[in-house]
Amino acid sequence: MTRDDLIAMLREQTSACGPARNALIAGADFVVWDGLVPANRHAGVFRGRMHHSLKRGHTIDGLADSVDILLRAGEEPLRTGSIDAVDRSSWFTIFLNSTATVVVACCGGRRPTTMESTDSPEPGHISWNR
Repeated sequence: MTRDDLIAMLREQTSACGPARNALIAGADFVVWDGLVPANRHAGVFRGRMHHSLKRGHTIDGLADSVDILLRAGEEPLRTGSIDAVDRSSWFTIFLNSTATVVVACCGGRRPTTMESTDSPEPGHISWNR
């Protein structure tokens, strides 16, 4: 899949698709993994993330809509992918059909900012450099 293919597949599935498309146009890194997972399993995981993020006061664009879409897709096997903005200020998770020819859902947005320096990881967290 090319960058242009993915840009074309990101339509209006959720509110995060436009910003994800813009990030790709601006040169964001992206990856689509080969493994297939039933949509409803993704729905359960991402519903938990939604509740956790809301408790912390964070919102994730398109997450509630993505969970609904994934629940409706049931056992349909999906691929997942990730888009990471050039400046790492935004990230997106994408869900694609099994042949990676259709984006089914997308969520993500701006990374939460904290008062802590991004150069010093929290205790117990591993920092990966690109």
